[in-house]
Amino acid sequence: MSDRKLAGQFFDAAIGLLQRVRDEEAGNIEAAGTLLADTVAEGGRLFAFGAGHSSLAAQDVVYRAGGLALMNLLAVPGVVGVDVMPATLGSALERVDGLAAAVLDTSPLRAGDVLVIVSLSGRNALPVEMAMNARSLGVKVIGVTSVAYASETKSRHVSGTCLKDHCDVVLDSKIAVGDAELTLDTVPAPFAPASTVVTAALLQAVMATAVGALTDRGIEPPLLRSGNVDGGHEWNGRVFEEYGDRIFYRR
Repeated sequence: MSDRKLAGQFFDAAIGLLQRVRDEEAGNIEAAGTLLADTVAEGGRLFAFGAGHSSLAAQDVVYRAGGLALMNLLAVPGVVGVDVMPATLGSALERVDGLAAAVLDTSPLRAGDVLVIVSLSGRNALPVEMAMNARSLGVKVIGVTSVAYASETKSRHVSGTCLKDHCDVVLDSKIAVGDAELTLDTVPAPFAPASTVVTAALLQAVMATAVGALTDRGIEPPLLRSGNVDGGHEWNGRVFEEYGDRIFYRR
């Protein structure tokens, strides 16, 4: 089997997953986008969190050209991304009980805000406790996860629950357990993960829905423009000035 054929198979798999989330998650995407719009209109703030590679989709909606300026990254040192050394430490920190409470206690999150939590498996202590504790503070939670993990694997949290059990809205990425779309008889492990592609697309669909919902209410969405187009910096400067009390990535 040629590499070219494998490349085509991956694209086909990713496109198939995107079509599934478009069709099967339409109602949840609408609900999540509406929740973001409600929060913006009511003066709330928006936050996103993800651990390890799940952080990639969370970061994709923060300080993003064409995105909502009010989306802030909730960062957990050693967990966001794979830049910690050794990289396996990040995975270990996801399983530490109590870490989420410490993060939220020192974060700007407050009642009336929304927290988007991205966790493919949704089974580790950090995303589960992040959702539980955020809701106890009066924060609405949107979970982006693969629901398949909840039925095919065991929770690593003492409650026996998963991320999906503690959310106001759940977006199911439809990713199979193991996050690898391709196999070969000559390769002992599956390969070619698609979770980042699908999860990032899911969140951008939610952002687009929020923009439309705000516009329908006569509210101009606080959008950022690319700094690489003429007038982009000036546009963003005005948005930062107007919404500075709800933007934390510039402090």
